[in-house]
Amino acid sequence: MGTDGDHLYDRRVPDATDQVKEACGVFGLRAPGHPVSHLTYLGLYALQHRGQESAGMAVGDGTRIVVDKDKGLVAGIFDTHRLGALVGHVAIGHTRYSTTGANTWANAQPVLRAVGDVQFALAHNGNLVNTAELVREANLPVGEVTSDTDLVAALLAADIADTPAAGTGTDLLVEALGRVLPRLRGAFSLVLVDGDRLIGVRDPNGFRPLFLGRLADGWVLASETPALDIVGADLVREIEPGELCVIDVDGPRSTHPFPAERIDPRFCVFEFVYFARPDGQFRGRNVHRARQRMGELLAEQAPVDADLVIPVPESGIPGAQGYARASGIPYADGLIKNRYIGRTFIAPTQELREQAVRIKLNPITENIVGQRLVVVEDSIVRATTLRETIRMLRRAGAAELHLRILSPPYRWSCFYGMDTTDRSRLVAATMSVDEIRD
Repeated sequence: MGTDGDHLYDRRVPDATDQVKEACGVFGLRAPGHPVSHLTYLGLYALQHRGQESAGMAVGDGTRIVVDKDKGLVAGIFDTHRLGALVGHVAIGHTRYSTTGANTWANAQPVLRAVGDVQFALAHNGNLVNTAELVREANLPVGEVTSDTDLVAALLAADIADTPAAGTGTDLLVEALGRVLPRLRGAFSLVLVDGDRLIGVRDPNGFRPLFLGRLADGWVLASETPALDIVGADLVREIEPGELCVIDVDGPRSTHPFPAERIDPRFCVFEFVYFARPDGQFRGRNVHRARQRMGELLAEQAPVDADLVIPVPESGIPGAQGYARASGIPYADGLIKNRYIGRTFIAPTQELREQAVRIKLNPITENIVGQRLVVVEDSIVRATTLRETIRMLRRAGAAELHLRILSPPYRWSCFYGMDTTDRSRLVAATMSVDEIRD
């Protein structure tokens, strides 16, 4: 993520929160006769939590593809007029949190490419780890590509340009995918549209999620199952690690362009811990129930005599419910979250970071004064938010505080679509559990 390919990427401003950020959400559907731009809008709305910096969609009518994208939230970008201008029967959409590439309009997705008679748009969730190598191999000029998504599109376009069309029926885009995808390393769940078809790809490790859904007369791809629900699609299955799924007038057909030895499922556990909506599911498991189960197991592993169990909202709520149920300690709300601050509040100084936490969370003093509290949080990453949250509870009059964390210590950087590449900022990287407690 910007090692010896630094010209591709900016260095991000540290976030004021204690939470990691996820790369993106992707959505796509092929539904002739339906208002696909409006359905894509709904799908992106359901995936807004996966990225709040920019959003966009590409709509194809069989002849051309039109892209509309901008910085900001889905609801702030698209209105009736903009959606009405996007007419077609196949579409893809994207919500972005940038772990690589600056937060600019140019780096909003989807990206569009045209090579001869071939036109396609692409959106990406994840992060490549061999971008510098790929740029050198392709001999791309410095500055020509500004993100790993842009790089994939450039590689596909170059491959198509170098491949002579061998008569009618030659599928240049799918053939290019078959050659380019094995060269990619890292996390990538992709959705593409080429004017008439919808295409989905998942990397051979399956780091990032991608689901296939069925409409009465159409098909849907989405990062999470709630995006299927909101457009009325039934879940069919998860796209398999290493699968290339092409959806056309005859429905989906799949190939597996990666060598068998590269198929090694390594799903990101943080989807269950924090990223995903609680009403979603992965691998047949409901996220809300999985988080409750984490709390139940935590109560068995780390019991304590206390008066109340309270969550750090919102991702700590199911775990606190599970802890309370397994321990027999009553559950209560002790902190209220301001739902309008979002996940990306930036504060440049420590004083402002502490104020940002108070903007985000406020204590219910009546549930805290004199109480022995079990405080349940999903994870400790940088400890910025959590440290101030504990101070806040102490000032509110808690008699005792017993912190319980649902995930194991977060000790190592992730280079697959999370903004934790600077390991020095991970509190568990340099401290033991006892030191973190102190």
